[in-house]
Amino acid sequence: MIPTENSYQQASEITLMQEQKLQELLAYVAENSPFYKDLFSKHNIAITAIKTIADLALIPPTVKDDLQQRNDDFLCVSRDKVIEYTSTSGTLGRPVTIALTEKDLDRLAYNEYNSFLCADGSADDTYQLMLTLDRQFMAGIAYYLGIRKIGAGIIRLGPGVPALQWETIKRLKPTAIVAVPSFILKLIQFAKDSGIDINSTSVKKAICIGENIRNNDFSLNILGKKITESWNIQLYSTYASTEMQTAFTECGEGKGGHYQPELVIVEVLDENDQQVEPGAPGEVTITTLGVEGMPLLRYKTGDICMYYDEPCACGRTTLRLSSIMGRKKQMIKFKGTTLYPPALFDLLNEREEILDFVIEVSSNDIGMDQVSLFIVPADESEECDHRIRAYLQARLRVSPHIKYVTVEEIQKIQFSEASRKAIKFIDKRA
Repeated sequence: MIPTENSYQQASEITLMQEQKLQELLAYVAENSPFYKDLFSKHNIAITAIKTIADLALIPPTVKDDLQQRNDDFLCVSRDKVIEYTSTSGTLGRPVTIALTEKDLDRLAYNEYNSFLCADGSADDTYQLMLTLDRQFMAGIAYYLGIRKIGAGIIRLGPGVPALQWETIKRLKPTAIVAVPSFILKLIQFAKDSGIDINSTSVKKAICIGENIRNNDFSLNILGKKITESWNIQLYSTYASTEMQTAFTECGEGKGGHYQPELVIVEVLDENDQQVEPGAPGEVTITTLGVEGMPLLRYKTGDICMYYDEPCACGRTTLRLSSIMGRKKQMIKFKGTTLYPPALFDLLNEREEILDFVIEVSSNDIGMDQVSLFIVPADESEECDHRIRAYLQARLRVSPHIKYVTVEEIQKIQFSEASRKAIKFIDKRA
């Protein structure tokens, strides 16, 4: 089984393919999407004038607020053609529903088929899924469909419960896991406490979802290092969103998430909606290709990344995305310092004195950002408290408010009834 050829083609061939698909998309949304009909009319856009990728700049971007305010107006098919309703997590506001047709589910399977092959997967593998497949979570069903398409084995165990995860690993011998990196750390700690020799188990690789495992130079960050220092497994990072219905997944070189050009057109834009240069941060903006239910044009994801366009050592020629540097709406201005949550995650993951945490941002009386940290400390001693506070002061140059909590208290904060994964960042700003 081999990956599709599109990621190995020359740039000129990819551009021709994308421009043909773009023409088909424009005609489709002009006929079927109430939102884009209105957009084209309001801005006097003649879709026949948009012939190249560069011409996309003639179309105003679509933003999260558009999807939240006019969710149903993006639907391009009748309700009887909808097979699956998925939704965003609501991290940046009210959740958005994304409806999929049978064709969209096939596209989703094809997307993850390519992604797992990119991450050195094969029919010989068995994947233990340590994530939810319910609660309208698109990623869960996408992984399931992609693994089925490869022909690999699947163990649908769900999130949490380290004891059950290890018992299942011992009994069914999966070769790979799909999990949130911070949960992998909890697996490692449980194994150490229980006398489990993790390096003698069947698991040799992990598809890491939802959290960064690399710095912007592709080196492993603190979280990635902590995992690999204890467990001799290959880590593969993946980045996706419900709205784009497409994933950017690392190959074995670990040099960024690979682009699937037949499924999406990607732009990385600055504050003026202009394409940034390779290696410069910008907002990931996508145009979906081949989506039938709810296609999107120039959708600004809110995720800040960098891209690299030189060919990868694996042979793929398409661009690669860095780890998410932050989300635009989650940028924190704290006492003159600009922070993104992922940078804070790295700082807090680095310390042995900090067992778990949640970051909460709110607005103070004068409208400035206020940062509070809920921390599970290694112990309740004054010495531990002093080390934590001194470290944060040295690294951040400012002192956030710290509240120490128990394991039980942090779990109540991290897992609400509707949550699909552990919540590490809470934004209470107006």
